Amino acid sequence: MTVIGITGPTGAGKTTVLDVLTELGGIIADCDAVYHELLLTNGPMRDELKGRFGCSIFDENGGLRRKELGAIVFGDQTALADLNVITHRHIVAELERRIARARAEGRPAIALDAIALLESGAGDLCDVTVAVTAPEDVRVRRIMAREGISEEYACARIAAQKPSAWFEERCTHTLRNNGTREALEQQARTLFEQILY
Repeated sequence: MTVIGITGPTGAGKTTVLDVLTELGGIIADCDAVYHELLLTNGPMRDELKGRFGCSIFDENGGLRRKELGAIVFGDQTALADLNVITHRHIVAELERRIARARAEGRPAIALDAIALLESGAGDLCDVTVAVTAPEDVRVRRIMAREGISEEYACARIAAQKPSAWFEERCTHTLRNNGTREALEQQARTLFEQILY
């Protein structure tokens, strides 16, 4: 079984690429979804977060108060680093469990879908890593359409992330999404068939 890391900036087309891998029998571990699941179910991670940031970051029903946590970590590099150390360790441990399960099921591949794949340590679990990139103007239009946000806000979101070149330099493969959806699907299918077969 092959573990494939999929990363890249927002709006580049990662979902399209992941859909192709699913068609080929692979399964997807969405690291953002894993994080949200662990916030609800992983007692040790929740306890560590409370110990570092205080019990008030969770509401009376146990849900994370994102704004409160955000107010603590944004603008405080040490607090943000501590948050990442705590969450990334638990996310990577969960990904290891999912990889083992996929291997036991006889899957040809599992994709780890994460914007912070390389920074979190999850990239170390991968046999190959794939950067999905697209021109900035295309990404702005996609994010605006997908999320119903203004061009100004879409541009600010993109400016806050690492540029495409950062991902391309650090991954073993790159899929450049500068044409149609069908062209990206074909490019992804060709790459995955090379990797898997």
